[in-house]
Amino acid sequence: MRTVAVLPVKTFPAAKQRLGDSVASADRQELAAAMAEDVLDALGRVSGLDAVLVVTAEPRAAAAARAAGAGVVTDPDEAGQSAAARLGVTEAVRQGAERVLLVPGDCPALDPAEVAALLSEPAAGVTIVSDRHGSGTNALLLSPPDAIEPAFGPGSFARHAALGQAAGARVRVARLASLELDVDTPGDLGALRGTLAAHEDGAGRTRALLDDHQASPATL
Repeated sequence: MRTVAVLPVKTFPAAKQRLGDSVASADRQELAAAMAEDVLDALGRVSGLDAVLVVTAEPRAAAAARAAGAGVVTDPDEAGQSAAARLGVTEAVRQGAERVLLVPGDCPALDPAEVAALLSEPAAGVTIVSDRHGSGTNALLLSPPDAIEPAFGPGSFARHAALGQAAGARVRVARLASLELDVDTPGDLGALRGTLAAHEDGAGRTRALLDDHQASPATL
């Protein structure tokens, strides 16, 4: 089954606004860049993925994608994660994808082995991976790729489940600890710090950035 990962990446100056004054603007941009590149690296090591598509209007993200061997889909309007995901799904289908894995660019602790295990399980129409709060969606595995329309944002876990049920698709909930750690708020950033401190592997760029700024309360 040809499986394509779709990774929407917002332009870095516009990313991570919910971190607010807890992280300086320049540092938010560097954090967004580091996390996206770490996710790209991790996806490149996932057994069972046939291709990765990065949907973005960010030149640095596009360059990183090409360097990693991923495809690039231009996101000219930047109308949000759901719209970017739909652009990626459309291109994945054009490339012959039979299922798509939608993942965010801010889960740098992503464990390739966990994702490979998810892909090796019997396919469900809609597989939902929640965030650590249980209310958002941090990954969607769709088989076929148009099983439902992606609808990310607050409350998206329940929304995606309802969309799957309304479409008559088999809906499955999967727990992937490494994909629960997206970074939107200062609390999320603290949770990521704790996880990275407890594990030595993965998220090399994000880890280095956080370590470099650890001593200064005015930055990360």
